[in-house]
Amino acid sequence: MKIDKFVLAIIIVVITAYVYPYLGVGESAKVLNTLSSIGISLIFFFYGLKLSPEQIKLGLKNWKLHVLIQSTTFIVFPLIVLTAYPLITEDNKALWLAFMFLAALPSTVSSSVVMVSIAKGNIPAAIFNASISGLIGVVLTPLWIGFFMTSTNTDYSLINVYQKLLLEILAPVILGLLLRRFLGAFALKHSKKITLFDKSVILLIIYKSFSKSFLDRIFDNLSIINLIGVFLMAVVLFWLVYFLIGFISKKLNFTIEDRITAQFCGTKKSLVHGTVFSKILFQNASFLGVILLPIMMFHAFQIVAISVIASKHSKRN
Repeated sequence: MKIDKFVLAIIIVVITAYVYPYLGVGESAKVLNTLSSIGISLIFFFYGLKLSPEQIKLGLKNWKLHVLIQSTTFIVFPLIVLTAYPLITEDNKALWLAFMFLAALPSTVSSSVVMVSIAKGNIPAAIFNASISGLIGVVLTPLWIGFFMTSTNTDYSLINVYQKLLLEILAPVILGLLLRRFLGAFALKHSKKITLFDKSVILLIIYKSFSKSFLDRIFDNLSIINLIGVFLMAVVLFWLVYFLIGFISKKLNFTIEDRITAQFCGTKKSLVHGTVFSKILFQNASFLGVILLPIMMFHAFQIVAISVIASKHSKRN
C-alpha cells in the first residue's frame, strides 16, 4: 500500500506545530486567520464552479439510495456516538465532543467519487450524494454540535455560526454556481491545482489549531494509550457503519453498484469540511486540536480501507 501524500503532509504539519507552535499566536495568528478565511471562501467558490446541476438532476431518481446515504451520514453516525453520552466525564468531554463532531460531518466529495469509480459502482449517484452532502452539512452539522456546546466553556451562538457559514461557505458556493457557465471549464481543467490549493488551506488550519493546543498544553492529559484508543474507536465506528449500510442495502435489494455507492459515500467523512467547520463552530477554542484528532485519524483509515475494498471490487466482471 502506498502512503497517501496528504496523510503524510498532515503528520508533518502536526509535528511542525509541536516543534514550532509560535506562528499560531499573536500577530502571526491574525495573519493566519485572515489567510485561512480567504482560503475557505475560495475552496467553496471552486466547489460551486465544479458543482454540476445536470449530474444532480440525473441522480435524483434513485431516492432510496440517497435517503440511505444521507440518513447514515447525518443521523446514524451521530446516534451511534450519542450512545456513549451517559459515560462521559469532565476529563473526556472534549474527546467525546470531537467524535460527535466527526459523526455530524458531511461526506467527502472527490475521494468518494473516485473510489466508487474504481469499484465500478453507481457514479452519478456518488456525485449527487457527495455534492449534496456538503450543502446539507452546512445546516445539520452546526445543529448537532449546538445541542452539546452549552456544556463547554466556549461561547456558541447558532445564529452567529450560521451567519459565518453563510458568508464564508454558502455565499461562495452560490457565486461559483452563478459563474459556472463562464469559469466551470477552467475549474475542471485545473482541478488538480485546485485540489492542491484546498489541501494547502486545510494544512494551514490544522497547523494553527494544533499550535494553539500545544501551547495551551491541551494534549498533556492524552497518553499514547489514549491516542491508540481514539484511533481504534474511529476504526470501530467506520466498520460498524460500513456493515450496517451493507445489511440495509441487501434488505432493500440494491444492486451491487448501488450497494458499493451506499457503503463508500455513507461511511466517508470530509476532512475539508471538518477543518473548515471547526474553525467556525468552535471559534479557535484551545481544545481545537483535540476536536480535529478523530477526524484526521478517521480520514487516514478510511482512505486505506476503502482503497483496498475498491481494488477488490474492481476485479469483478
